[in-house]
Amino acid sequence: MALTITDACINCDVCEPECPNDAISAGEEIYEIDPAKCTECVGHFDKPQCQIVCPVDCIPNDPRHVETRELLEAKYRALTALQKLA
Repeated sequence: MALTITDACINCDVCEPECPNDAISAGEEIYEIDPAKCTECVGHFDKPQCQIVCPVDCIPNDPRHVETRELLEAKYRALTALQKLA
């Protein structure tokens, strides 16, 4: 499933550069994760890098975007194919 950033976010800016899919961006009040781009780092790393670096532990799984590992892998393949075309 995709990840989400809760309102406990302190806008510390450490998660955004860690995302290999550019799924994290500054929102109006806190950082946001685009569920269409979030693969929980599947295809890149063993664990979500944003969760590892977050100092306030505000990046849980997003229950609104439940995905299996297979779906996350397929999303990773699609995203990397698009990057190659760009």
